[in-house]
Amino acid sequence: MTITAPPLAPPRLMVRTSRVDDLPHDLTALVDLLPDARPLAWVKHGDGVVGWGEALRFETFGPGRFADAEHAWHQVLVGASVHDDVVLPGTGPIAFGSFAFDDVVPGDEAEDPTRASGALIVPRVVVGRRDGVCWTTTIELLGDRAAPAPETLPDAYPRTPVTAPGRVVYADGSVGPEDWKGVVAEGVARITERELDKVVLARDVVATAERPVDPRHLLRRLAEAYEACWTFSVDGLVGATPELLVRSEKGLVTSRVLAGTIPRAEGPDHEASDVLTAAQLARSSKDLEEHRYAAHSVAAALEPFCSSMNVPDGPFVLHLPNVMHLATDVTAVLDLSAGAHGGHPAGPYDGRDAGHGRWNTEAGGGPDATAPRPPSSLSLAAALHPSAAVCGTPTEAARALIREIEGMDRARYAGPVGWVGADGDGEWGIALRSAEISERNPRHVRLFAGCGIVAASDPVAELAESEAKLEPMRYALAED
Repeated sequence: MTITAPPLAPPRLMVRTSRVDDLPHDLTALVDLLPDARPLAWVKHGDGVVGWGEALRFETFGPGRFADAEHAWHQVLVGASVHDDVVLPGTGPIAFGSFAFDDVVPGDEAEDPTRASGALIVPRVVVGRRDGVCWTTTIELLGDRAAPAPETLPDAYPRTPVTAPGRVVYADGSVGPEDWKGVVAEGVARITERELDKVVLARDVVATAERPVDPRHLLRRLAEAYEACWTFSVDGLVGATPELLVRSEKGLVTSRVLAGTIPRAEGPDHEASDVLTAAQLARSSKDLEEHRYAAHSVAAALEPFCSSMNVPDGPFVLHLPNVMHLATDVTAVLDLSAGAHGGHPAGPYDGRDAGHGRWNTEAGGGPDATAPRPPSSLSLAAALHPSAAVCGTPTEAARALIREIEGMDRARYAGPVGWVGADGDGEWGIALRSAEISERNPRHVRLFAGCGIVAASDPVAELAESEAKLEPMRYALAED
């Protein structure tokens, strides 16, 4: 069921979470469970959640896409009945989501001129694993006669074989490499003229595969090769992001900020080269400046919602298979009175702190749904987006320049992607190192990469950096 506006009567869900036997101890155990080519996934180091089937879908549009999605989610929870025997982050009812980068939706006549700029998807089946504990959640939409019977949900979706894409041909996207260097040069010129301090400019590459691209093929390769990243799949957007926009869990908030990048060396002496490369990145004034803007923007956006915050004095170097990043982990404690700063109404599942996971609003089991609560993970993601890591500084000047000179519709690239639970906790990443599979023609895929531009940026070096950032998705599209 797809809902683009709040219904007169909220849909009613019956949700059951049960502990199951442990899965194989490998990085792809969760993604290997996905039965078909419409997977939902959020996995890191082999833990996380995956889902399939579609109990509900909420589509939102324009500047209100986050608030409308949040409202729709809470409306659904009001009528939900939940039996949760596990009570961990990711158990009970959850929704996977993906949102467009920009408030403006220009449309793509070749693809879908009226496509939604935000989507929350409530799966029918969820399987999760956290610290050795595994569970299955089934979500039944009451009154949906087309849905499988609740007791058959986990096995109701026949498994289709995972197919490799075959031969893949790449072509220039909206702006070719040589022209994109000109775009970067224009960005540097505007910064030099003091119109802004930093702007993030992106480019796309179009891949055409021999066969329809199965997201599960991409997920398996990414989960294995980029285990330190958050591997995700939501509504045709697939990737492995190294950047956590926000995690909210029991009042604790974490955000991993990345800005400042250098490609890793290849070859037999790569370990020795890595030491030198990391030192070069850590001393780069250009990259440190770029990172400083990004870390400050995240701390400033979180500050109104938090009672305390820790921002390290300097970044560390994060090593990934293809690149190194300057990284800062910002941690904070939510202000329990943050409802005054835009908090969400208390969901009926907020009672999980009482040590149980059962509630039924019709029986009066939930707390007062009008009481102010700290903001949900989705609200925090909305407040943080777009950070300087994917937009620039100042935000509005950078966003305006992106619209003016980038020459590309980012769609959901660099927007928030992740999941939210009934208690508001959840994890949202920035959709980086990602690709969007065409719904009309699944043989066509758009790959994205972006770079932070400051006054010292060099267009040739930025193009090389963008190529390095395209490598994860090129790898994912290759044969096993």
